Amino acid sequence: MKLQERIDAFVALGDKLRTLDTETSEMLSRRANDDNGWFNETTVGNAIKGITKMLEKDTLSNWVSSYTSTEENPKNVLVVMAGNIPAVGFHDALSVLISGNTLMAKLSSQDTFLMKILLDWLIQLEPRFKDRVIFLEEPAKNIDKVIATGSDNSTRYFVKYFSKFPNIIRANRSSVAVIRGDESKETLAKLADDIFLYYGLGCRNISKIYTPAGYDHKLLMEALEDRAKETIINHKYANNYDYNKSIYLVNKVEHLDNGGLILTKSEDMVSPISVLYYEEYENGQELKLKLSENQEKIQCIVTDGQWLAGSEDFGQAQFPNVDTYADNVDTLEFLSPILA
Repeated sequence: MKLQERIDAFVALGDKLRTLDTETSEMLSRRANDDNGWFNETTVGNAIKGITKMLEKDTLSNWVSSYTSTEENPKNVLVVMAGNIPAVGFHDALSVLISGNTLMAKLSSQDTFLMKILLDWLIQLEPRFKDRVIFLEEPAKNIDKVIATGSDNSTRYFVKYFSKFPNIIRANRSSVAVIRGDESKETLAKLADDIFLYYGLGCRNISKIYTPAGYDHKLLMEALEDRAKETIINHKYANNYDYNKSIYLVNKVEHLDNGGLILTKSEDMVSPISVLYYEEYENGQELKLKLSENQEKIQCIVTDGQWLAGSEDFGQAQFPNVDTYADNVDTLEFLSPILA
């Protein structure tokens, strides 16, 4: 297959996903939920929405335009996928296949059905991908490169086990929001997707906010209240909320609570489900120092209007562009060297 043919196949997949009928969409959600109790119609729907955003023809063409194709010398690329949010491994699969390599997919037991059906649909649309997609049930052989995503514990194993291969190994990360202090309630409400989508389980979910010293956090909690009360309808989320609330009450930890989200002060980066941490800063210099000290733990930073260098807009954390790479490591360059 030529590069344009691979692009056309993914564009066709995007078109298919945009026009899914209600029955098929409900089937996807139901079967995905069998793998992972956190997956439902909302989370699967948003994941599909994010994927279709990547699969626009111009978007894909512009993305790959500065990279060399590996079609004449394809590599076997093992991708060990996570399963924390629906189809979280899709971008890696897309990168491997569109660059002309062979995908050796080790699917997560928490996200087997959804990833497999997406790749099966791709093969139906372009049968020549059949020889380029391998679903692994046993330990992989004939590996050339590795992309592996997991927890901090599993990545220690990945680093050791895959050390002899060119690799990208990803561990736990979380995301943060920075508040100036002059944002309106309407602006702060845009953070709802960043915080609540996927119930806080993704690396791009906001688990901590940085606020100026003396900031009135009640405004933020009021802005997020409606979404918090919608989210707590999920019984798994509600169980976490009830547990964390009881711990803070018993231990007399100071916190704010809007009926679905708990806000408490902490220097830690990763908050429990249903909890949002905050940390104060005195000035811009101190803020930059705090962010710099934790840069290896931060996946993305959101601000209003991207006023901080390298940040993304409120509300956009869960809808990254196709050229927004996890851990800021250019996956496509790793797979298909960039043109000089």
